[in-house]
Amino acid sequence: MSTPRTVLVVGGGAAGNAVTVLLRRAGLTVDLIEAKTDWNATAGSGITLQGNALRVLRELGVWEQVKESGYGFGSVGITAPDGTVLHAQDDLRTGGDDLPATVGMQRPQLQQILIEAVRASGASVRLGTTAEILDQDGEGVPVRLSDGTEGRYDLVIAADGLGSTTRAAIGITAKPEPTGMAIWRVAAPRPAGVTRTDLAYGGPAYIAGYCPTSETTLYAYVVEANRDRASIPPESYADEMRRLASSYGGFWPEITEHITDPAKVNYTWFDRMLVEGSWHRGRVVLIGDAAHCCPPTLAQGAALSMEDAWVLAQMLTTADAWDDALLQAYYERRIARVRPVVEASVRIGQWQLDGVRDADVPGLMGRTMTMLRELP
Repeated sequence: MSTPRTVLVVGGGAAGNAVTVLLRRAGLTVDLIEAKTDWNATAGSGITLQGNALRVLRELGVWEQVKESGYGFGSVGITAPDGTVLHAQDDLRTGGDDLPATVGMQRPQLQQILIEAVRASGASVRLGTTAEILDQDGEGVPVRLSDGTEGRYDLVIAADGLGSTTRAAIGITAKPEPTGMAIWRVAAPRPAGVTRTDLAYGGPAYIAGYCPTSETTLYAYVVEANRDRASIPPESYADEMRRLASSYGGFWPEITEHITDPAKVNYTWFDRMLVEGSWHRGRVVLIGDAAHCCPPTLAQGAALSMEDAWVLAQMLTTADAWDDALLQAYYERRIARVRPVVEASVRIGQWQLDGVRDADVPGLMGRTMTMLRELP
């Protein structure tokens, strides 16, 4: 590239943090803005990171920290509601044979690792800040920020999540749609015997599962039909999750006894969205949940978002021209990978909603994850 280029990254989640680190490594000037004043440093309970997510984290230079903070494992179990193991299989190493198949970790720990990587990259970071005006003139994007400052950028990367205001501001009308399911999540102490993810399909919930996140912790979740949040008082969250979880056997009684603090229980609807046609308008381009989201039935939300960041950064740092052709090529490369994952994630959930008990859930998981072994 003959002249220095400047990039504004809107949103400091997994995708925004990842693309910031990668672009800074290539010498680009990057400003990152994040609406939350705490950079979402404490939000969430746990996260399951498949090998393809770990591959990107290694590219970011943070794999050693992730490995030390999380809990790696290589198999998944399917259990009956009473805890009887019905089927166990080795997970595919979608990041390659030199990485674990899966690492579970506490989501705040992952966010903190990425925050430190962004800080170390030398990017300019403004918290509690949003982009209020995005004008384009063909050569760049003049931007006015909510703190009153103005700037001009060669590219704006919208990584501002599922409810992206940037997506709407550039005229992309796609919106997330509920799938009919909702998930209760909580962090809890890890029983000594929990060394992998186990999933129970059926019982009082559609899915009940857990994932170890360290030597001493796990996160547990139960999935039910979505309900109007207004009908569930926040102070009852622990009672509601404990009621659903108490019908499951195996390790669940030990987990359930720790579901006591409603402030530590998270309730979220499952949504799906896939922006079709292109993920950019002019010099503004979407990545991560701003462009696509899927239910967590395949644990691929963060992985796909970080892959977006990796692919876009590769393309931007090796191209002579940042034009429509380049950004459309980014979309074409990513949509072929993202679409089947979104569709498979939704289908697995729909089978549960429809009561299809003989659905080939392990088979669909395996076929989809096999595809993800290839580089994005």
